[in-house]
Amino acid sequence: MTGNNTSTPLIALDAVALDTETTGLDARVARIIQIGAVRIRGGRIESDDQFVQLVDPGVPIPPVTTAVHGISDADVAGAPGFAAIADTLAAYLKGAVLVGHTVSYDRAMLEKEYELTGRAWRAPRMLDVRLLARLANPSLPDYSLDKLCAWLGIEIKGRHTAPGDALATAEIFVALVPLLRQRGIRTIAEADRASVTAAEKEALATGGRPVVVNGDTATEVRPLTRIDSFPYRHRVGDIMSAPPLFIPAEVTLHAAMRLLIERKVSSALVRLPGGEVGIVTERDVLRATAASGAAALDRAVSEAASIPLQTVAMDDFVYRAIGRIERLGFRHLGVTDGEGGIVGVVTSRNLLRHRATTAIVLGDEIDAARDAAALARAWSKVPTMARHLFDEGVDARTICAVISAEICQMTRRAAELAEAAMIAEGQGAPPVPYAVMVLGSGGRGESQLAADQDNAIVYASGEEGGPEDTYFAALGARMCEMLDQAGIPLCKGGVMARNRAWRMSSADWTTRIDGWVRRQSPEDFLNVDIFFDALPVHGDRRLAEAIRDHAFTQGRAVRSFLKFLAIAGARRGNPFTLLGGFRVDGEGRIDLKAYGLMPAFSAARVLAIKHDVRVRGTLDRLRACAQKGAFPPERAEAIGAAQSVILGAVLGQQLQDAETGKALSPRVAPATLSKTAAGELKKALKAMEEATGLIDEGL
Repeated sequence: MTGNNTSTPLIALDAVALDTETTGLDARVARIIQIGAVRIRGGRIESDDQFVQLVDPGVPIPPVTTAVHGISDADVAGAPGFAAIADTLAAYLKGAVLVGHTVSYDRAMLEKEYELTGRAWRAPRMLDVRLLARLANPSLPDYSLDKLCAWLGIEIKGRHTAPGDALATAEIFVALVPLLRQRGIRTIAEADRASVTAAEKEALATGGRPVVVNGDTATEVRPLTRIDSFPYRHRVGDIMSAPPLFIPAEVTLHAAMRLLIERKVSSALVRLPGGEVGIVTERDVLRATAASGAAALDRAVSEAASIPLQTVAMDDFVYRAIGRIERLGFRHLGVTDGEGGIVGVVTSRNLLRHRATTAIVLGDEIDAARDAAALARAWSKVPTMARHLFDEGVDARTICAVISAEICQMTRRAAELAEAAMIAEGQGAPPVPYAVMVLGSGGRGESQLAADQDNAIVYASGEEGGPEDTYFAALGARMCEMLDQAGIPLCKGGVMARNRAWRMSSADWTTRIDGWVRRQSPEDFLNVDIFFDALPVHGDRRLAEAIRDHAFTQGRAVRSFLKFLAIAGARRGNPFTLLGGFRVDGEGRIDLKAYGLMPAFSAARVLAIKHDVRVRGTLDRLRACAQKGAFPPERAEAIGAAQSVILGAVLGQQLQDAETGKALSPRVAPATLSKTAAGELKKALKAMEEATGLIDEGL
């Protein structure tokens, strides 16, 4: 079982729903007489994985409690005492979040029983469905197990038995997850925080004291192991072996082995009839000769090749190649360029040479995901990775690039799964070629942990409301819903492929872009700018690049359009007070997107359009414009350095907020910064005035 962390979405939890039956209601003196538990994994109840056990309490069971749960002294006669099952129960619960109804009572009972056996018991993280239901529906008059089941349409089988109530609790939890997501409660930490607030309100209303469910366990204990940051700072193209060795399919294994020895490589690519590519390695030749002797060397290399060749993109980070090699069990991967051409090979030797084989947090789970819950579990590792790299002092821009890469991979995989589901349901394959694009910060490689969805679809042909549009409307809706379930929220501004404004044919996109440039209306500029950051992540990337190229061509031809873009992206006011302090809001926070990040990426975008620079990252754009003589290179580097400081402040705050269940945003509390960090942030914000200056000079 993989571990949960504070950022794990509720849909992806490894959890156990548990209930106990006891000799009484006073946890100080009562004893456990029955335990029922059922596992929940990835939003599904695994009813065949249960823990059900009668327990001899060692004391008489009062008739009044037998009347409730039906368990008498005769029923527990011969059953083991708690000490005999303690270790088995602990093993069953290990690593899981404990879900219960009024779970603090079950916690108290378990804690006492373990103490009586002389065993130390560390309480697992717990979630109370009674409190979660209060959050999901504050207007319910009663939050008893019976009432919750009635509200959610759940049939209780075996009421007042531990296994029956545990199963009902599990079903309640699974039903609550999408309702909680609608209220912005997605992760364990957010559920913890919201539950504490609900408990406090409940206590105030009843005149009692709030029950702390998780106590000190609500804060995740960070691992002490250090992460190797190399795989997150380098791309596959940095370490691949290139160019690859290609050999014809009809070449013999003997000739292939001779070539491998001569070229001092461990593999060769085999181009097969029809264009498919396979790979043959030293090990393939050895296996063939071991199986058939020397005669095998006279066979065509295509007979021993592994087909098809598994690949990774040259722009992918190294950790993705490591994850893919580990998941597939291969030692070699082909490396592709942006057009899908094979430009190199990466091997386990390459990775060993660059010491990038251990402490990998992110692997290849996204490609292996089969549903939203699996995607959610993969996405939940991103904050852990970010924390590791942040603590290692890795440049914040690099961390944001990794986060962006995962968003792009999540979007790609969600599109693949949506397409596969539509085919399986009889709706058929896509009627025309299409491409899915990630827009905004994801396309630029500058996303933080608070990122929501910004995506679009372009398809080759078809009219609004026609069969093509109807198909891609359904695909876009599925894709966006899956991403939302997995932990990347729906865009509040509606910039998503499920909406017609961000899903249309190539011809309609061309018309829309021309309208943006000509009309220059304020409503257009709310979203038009992020289109220039569009990055194709799935499908026919040529469709996406063609309309982006059209946008650049049209945009740079109209000077007034660039001026409108510059105005729309300018800094909103002064980030400092008259006395030189940070200008904070009522919660003591400053919006670093508005005051710092937006001026930089907006300026870089406008200058990139003006100077026809097609790269996407802010610093990459500024450097490319400087190379064209637009301004001295040191000015670009100064803005890039300031961007790094501001992104670091935002990431640090978001990591802290994620661990405590607060809503993530680009707003930072300066009071939490050290004096040195606060000083650096002030300098960075002042340096961002340089970005606005570059636009004023260039237009």
